[in-house]
Amino acid sequence: MFLRLFLLFTIVPAVELYLIIKVGAAIGAGNTILLIIGTGILGAYYARQQGLRVFTNIQWKMEQGQIPGDDLVNGAMLLVGGALLITPGFITDFAGFSLIFPPTREAFKVAVKRWLEKRVRSGQIRVHRY
Repeated sequence: MFLRLFLLFTIVPAVELYLIIKVGAAIGAGNTILLIIGTGILGAYYARQQGLRVFTNIQWKMEQGQIPGDDLVNGAMLLVGGALLITPGFITDFAGFSLIFPPTREAFKVAVKRWLEKRVRSGQIRVHRY
């Protein structure tokens, strides 16, 4: 786990910095900065819009006495996607947009649910009912 975190917090920023420098050399420093700020603003707006929609769905399902399982997963992915979008860089922007754009988020949701089910079945995650 430590190795994964180490690689995540060293390799990803180094690659992001490399890409920012390369894009800056190609389109100019000012345009690169505007691109990074623009994707952050656009992503934050879209994440907020999608987040409000998911929050409304969660409230509605709870009022109907239903468990909002899929919506909770959507909400978590929107939270992570929004955080990635406000982090400067092109890789994080791509990953963030992937998590907040509904069709790609749906594909990730299927994978996350499979991963969680596998962990529950193996006993790595325990579910308690009260």
